[in-house]
Amino acid sequence: MATDLTIVLASRSPRRVELLHRLVSEFSVVPADLDETPHPQEDPVAYVQRLALEKARAVYLAGEATSVVIGADTTVDLNGDILGQPIDGDDARRMLLLLSGTTHRVHTGVAVVSSRGEQVEVVSSEVTFMPISPQMLAWYIDTGESAGKAGSYAIQGHGSAFVASSTGSMSNIVGLPLVETANLLACVGVEVAPSAHEI
Repeated sequence: MATDLTIVLASRSPRRVELLHRLVSEFSVVPADLDETPHPQEDPVAYVQRLALEKARAVYLAGEATSVVIGADTTVDLNGDILGQPIDGDDARRMLLLLSGTTHRVHTGVAVVSSRGEQVEVVSSEVTFMPISPQMLAWYIDTGESAGKAGSYAIQGHGSAFVASSTGSMSNIVGLPLVETANLLACVGVEVAPSAHEI
């Protein structure tokens, strides 16, 4: 890593923190406090692209010129509808019933903002759920894992019990696509850990 650069992650997500540690050993966490309400008629890809860039911009402008800021946002896309984080258990139950027995897409926008400019990329993966029984649904809601998760599930946690198959980047589904993030960082002079690899 270039010694004159400070890496900042503009996210409070513990999953993104864990994933970014696979690429760089030292970075700061400075969450961006933004309104994440989708714009009218905004499609899921445009939504995550906009929010990732807005998060990175907000933290970069509030920091120092030597920083490289990474912003990211993930959403679940079911037939063009955005399924974000649930507001409560009932909302989580509603989303999981919508996803039951279907194939949906998971999009993550990743933005890197530095003195070299702004770059943003959106990565998409597909996830197919098995039909969710009432018993499985009640069990999962009771775990509390839905809170703070796009689409109300965590594929790296208990939510994996619903997944019949997935295609594309697994780290993207978790919340930070590693290959694409590494490439964006390399473009601004940040060398990632040689051992970093996709999950």
